[in-house]
Amino acid sequence: MDVLTKEQRHRAMSRIRSKDTKPEVRLRKALWHLGLRYRKNWKKLPGTPDIALTRQKIAIFVDGDFWHARGHQEHPGEQVASNREYWQRHLARNVEHDRDVNDELTELGWLVLRFWEGDIRKDLAKCVAEVCDYCGRAARQE
Repeated sequence: MDVLTKEQRHRAMSRIRSKDTKPEVRLRKALWHLGLRYRKNWKKLPGTPDIALTRQKIAIFVDGDFWHARGHQEHPGEQVASNREYWQRHLARNVEHDRDVNDELTELGWLVLRFWEGDIRKDLAKCVAEVCDYCGRAARQE
């Protein structure tokens, strides 16, 4: 049973962003600061990567811990208590879609990097260093 009314739930869900989330913006700013230039939410690629490093052919996705079933890849939807059947289907489809997008981009010759929002929040420098490793650049430590 949901603890919020239908109107409260609608208001809460309508505030969830798909673009320019805080972790995505933090990662973009860190990459820009290092001199890496990119396209954001580039629709020319399958899956519309959050960050596309076109020169290096690297597609970066910043996945939300809930929406992409972090920790529940085998059984998405386990983390919810109400309307479980709906969420299991919905989150399972998100995980499946992520795999399909990874395959499409790989076939096109792109490297796909996926970062969890929680990992960016906890250790941004590590995420930036991983991108820099694939770009062939050394991440500056500050």
